[in-house]
Parts: sequence; structure tokens; C-alpha cells
Amino acid sequence: MDRFTEAYEEYVKSGTNKVNVNIPKEDATYITAVRKNEDGDLIAFKTNTGEELDYVQTLEKAKNGQLFGVDVFQKYGRDIIRSEPDGIKENNLDHLPEF
Repeated sequence: MDRFTEAYEEYVKSGTNKVNVNIPKEDATYITAVRKNEDGDLIAFKTNTGEELDYVQTLEKAKNGQLFGVDVFQKYGRDIIRSEPDGIKENNLDHLPEF
């Protein structure tokens, strides 16, 4: 067995098979609905507090840790918003209801 295979197998053995689902605290702000443009791109977000945010506002809140369950990552040379991967398809931003 080569060292790459060995390292990967050790990594797999060290993990668990459980999905770590993060449950928001009572006072956490999280996204409950989205708005898409005609191409299906996410352009706005609505929170559980009723606040409606454009994409840039949502990026800023996510970067500042003010939104639960959202990650910001780099793609195409710019910041992109996505749901924290938790193995639950229904809470992915693209599957949330539209407003």
C-alpha cells in the first residue's frame, strides 16, 4: 500500500459516520427564504427575523458571523454564499422557499 492510500485510510478510520447537524440558538439569525433572478441565481435572502437582504448585505453579515448556517468561499475570483454542508438537502439555500 502506498503512503497516500495509507494516509487516506487512516483519515477515514479517524472520522465518524454521523453528520454533525448544527442547531441554531434561539436568538440566532438564519436564512429562511431566497429570491432568484430569471437565470436561477440567488440574489436576495430573507431571515427568520423578517429582514430582507441583498447579496452584498448577506455576504457582509455572513463574513461577520451574524448569520447561522452560511459559509462564504471564493469562486470565480469573488466571494460566494452557500449553506454550511450538513448533509441535509432541504436546508440548502437553493432549496429554500422563494419570497
